[in-house]
Amino acid sequence: MKLRESVLRLKPYTAGKPINEVKRELGLNDIIKLASNENPLGCSPMVTKVINELAYQVNLYPDAANFDLKRELAEELGVKPDNIFLGTGSDSIIRAICSIFIDPGDESIMGEVSFQRYEDNTKIMGGNVVKIPMKNHKLDVEKMVDAITERTKILWFCTPNNPTGPIIKKDELFSIIDKIPKDVIFVMDEAYYEYVDDPDYPQTIPLLGKYPNMIILRTFSKAYGLAGLRVGYGIANENIAKYINTVVGPFDVNLIAQNAALAALKDKEFLRKVVELNKKSREYFYEEFKNIGLEYIESQANFVMVDLKADDKMVFNELLKRGVIVRPGHLFDMPGWIRVSTGRMEQNERFISALKEVLKGMH
Repeated sequence: MKLRESVLRLKPYTAGKPINEVKRELGLNDIIKLASNENPLGCSPMVTKVINELAYQVNLYPDAANFDLKRELAEELGVKPDNIFLGTGSDSIIRAICSIFIDPGDESIMGEVSFQRYEDNTKIMGGNVVKIPMKNHKLDVEKMVDAITERTKILWFCTPNNPTGPIIKKDELFSIIDKIPKDVIFVMDEAYYEYVDDPDYPQTIPLLGKYPNMIILRTFSKAYGLAGLRVGYGIANENIAKYINTVVGPFDVNLIAQNAALAALKDKEFLRKVVELNKKSREYFYEEFKNIGLEYIESQANFVMVDLKADDKMVFNELLKRGVIVRPGHLFDMPGWIRVSTGRMEQNERFISALKEVLKGMH
């Protein structure tokens, strides 16, 4: 069996440890998972109602055109349905973008510490990954643009950046956007868009008319709480959207997922509660980390990276024994750090209590 060289170069994606796995391994029953940036409030009750109603229709194929969901999103975002494409989470869309634009030997530019799937999917297509060092844990967008060569096909701007949390601010974006050649695609990955409260966050959709080489990605997995249903979407000029819609499988967004996303969009009050809790949780973490004397990165997403000045693998394992799942920083090439997702307040308090106990036991 001879595998493609590009596949041999891949490293497996390490997801947040599932609750059931921890139960099996450690024999624990009371576990909280703050590892995968999931919504601690679940999803809207309107979504649950729709899912129950659709339980007897799963013998039917979903709408391959995603007509209703595209129409609703277009109205919400102020674009045309032809500007929108959907996929099985952002992940399948990232894969589609790479398969459309990257030939073997082409380059894809990203931050040194950013979402791993940009790298994986570039490599699958035989492309070369160009990683630009971070600047105070933020994407150095100027250096990213400076790194463009004649082989560059895609720039990946994750904002807020996963796993570090900061955004690309308006002045940063506008200082480089006109320097990007028209034949180079730049992707604004805004998976955590709904959580951002910084007024300096640029609104990218109004820029689409001027920059036909821009693609915007968003998702229903985070603030809308549909991570288990896998619904990602994007906005781009009609030509790019048409090609992405062609490459993404016709039934990638399943029947339940399409209708759940429609229901989620309608429940503005639920989304408000989610964003409100997230802001409160982030501020609670900041205060507690200051009290413990730990450095952290201010985040505009639903997670915070904190520098333990300790062995992150050891802390991760000790927290697991106490029924708390987080993400160790070595997975992001940030040894000594952990990333913790925001939870309900009682979960946040339990994490801080467990962390204090673990750190105390290490000194």
